[in-house]
Amino acid sequence: MMMWVLSCASTGYPTHSLRASFKTKAKVRSSSQVSVSLSTHHHQQQQQQQQLLLHHHQDHPFVPEVVKAVDSLYSEFRAVDNLVACNTARVLKAFQNARVGSHHFGGCTGYGHDEAGGREALDQAFAEIVGAESAIVRSQFFSGTHAITCALFAFLRPGDELLAVAGAPYDTLEEVIGKRDSYGLGSLKDFGVNYREVPLAGDGGLDWDALVGAVKPQTRCALIQRSCGYSWRQSLSVNEIGRAIKTIKMQNPNCLVMVDNCYGEFVESIEPPMVGADLIAGSLIKNPGGTIAPCGGYVAGKEKWVKAAAARLSAPGLGVDCGSTPGDIMRAFFQGLFLSPQMVGEAIKGTFLVAEVMSSKGYKVQPLPRVQRHDIVQAVQLGSRECLLAFCEAVQRSSPVGSFTKPVAGTTPGYASEVIFADGTFIDGSTSELSCDGPLREPFAVYCQGGTHWTQWGLVLGEILKSI
Repeated sequence: MMMWVLSCASTGYPTHSLRASFKTKAKVRSSSQVSVSLSTHHHQQQQQQQQLLLHHHQDHPFVPEVVKAVDSLYSEFRAVDNLVACNTARVLKAFQNARVGSHHFGGCTGYGHDEAGGREALDQAFAEIVGAESAIVRSQFFSGTHAITCALFAFLRPGDELLAVAGAPYDTLEEVIGKRDSYGLGSLKDFGVNYREVPLAGDGGLDWDALVGAVKPQTRCALIQRSCGYSWRQSLSVNEIGRAIKTIKMQNPNCLVMVDNCYGEFVESIEPPMVGADLIAGSLIKNPGGTIAPCGGYVAGKEKWVKAAAARLSAPGLGVDCGSTPGDIMRAFFQGLFLSPQMVGEAIKGTFLVAEVMSSKGYKVQPLPRVQRHDIVQAVQLGSRECLLAFCEAVQRSSPVGSFTKPVAGTTPGYASEVIFADGTFIDGSTSELSCDGPLREPFAVYCQGGTHWTQWGLVLGEILKSI
């Protein structure tokens, strides 16, 4: 008798299939009696096995393709659990050093001057976690794009040059930079900041040969995008970011390095400030919000430049010591940050599962199955508009919120192409929760991310395989 045993709660990684053995006892009186007894018992065993197999197929939550993938990912899932433990220890230590207490969850109103120290404790803990001198973590950041913009404007002045060293930046930064017309609304280009970019190498990674010599005396800031964005390329490891920073600083020690850290937090055991980044920025409805932060973003790095980014968020002279934050949001920020390593770990397991299943069906995936992850994004090249729409519709049908709705491609502020989003999430647009999206353009790739538990992707994949 064969039984597939899969624990969805007690362990963080899949168990191996197990075989159960049975011992048969028969009281022997004659050869004919033995023959009849064993024959009858064998028939009963066959009936029991058929009933159990039927019961298994009826009750098992995963389709066979997912079952097979899960059983093959034991070592990868266990490695992720080790990463989660390492990062959780780092977060816990930072909370203890900041002496986080329940009084920090009180929040504040009005100008935010009469505040019980929650902002300071959160900033201190966050800075320690990412290895930075300072940090500003605020609900007033609209998005990751907003936080990154504040960081760029902290660095750059008229006549300076911004150099993107990892190919074209994410779509929503095009109007910030001035690559796409912002109609005089205040892009970097409007303020006289020049822009260049170093294209990616043929394999989708950094072009190291081109990077050597790319930095000029007028290059004030180098922008490194850690995640793939909407490009079919490799996401960067923190070690690769560190190597790029050394290459940049050797050419121009005064060139400041800004890392778009979105989707990368807690995917490794180190963060970019630990390898020399001057500033990093990102969103709290991605990794560091732990799926429960309702809004916000962060900037972290060298104290001087964090203060400059804070002045861009608020105003010169106001800095980091003002701004109201309701108590329920402040508590969610602390709790979400503590949960982040675990939630990121589940999202990473989800990327392994998506890659394993979709590649087995012949689809191109990025990253490839079973290779080390550097962000929580798993791209799947679907090849046609119809397949991309069907994939996103299947994800939406399998979501806990808005499962009855149908995602429709359309124009979205900040994006040049039509984009479709499937995000039946509790926090609007939260990509730390299970979601996917993609631009309606060649090669019609969908970008999957998030998930509070890897088993959710296991369920969703069953619906996807029926739809594409």
